Amino acid sequence: MVEKVLTVHLPQGLAARPAAEFVKRASSFSSQVRIGKNGHFVDAKSVLGVMSMAIARGETVTLQAEGSDAEQAVHALAELLERDTFE
Repeated sequence: MVEKVLTVHLPQGLAARPAAEFVKRASSFSSQVRIGKNGHFVDAKSVLGVMSMAIARGETVTLQAEGSDAEQAVHALAELLERDTFE
């Protein structure tokens, strides 16, 4: 399992549009991917799950992935969350 702890820099956190992009990117990987905060994890490929986390800018989250492309998944998703802008 690959795991990374990071701080979210997106101005809106994982609000609707950023959450949809995050899930789209997570879904492009075959690995099982999860995102969590405060010990609670959800499927990173579920828009409702990700939005239910109410992840805001400045919060610390953990990405976990398990599978053949786990490292690539964690790297790509971390890159999205650590951006200072959402385009």
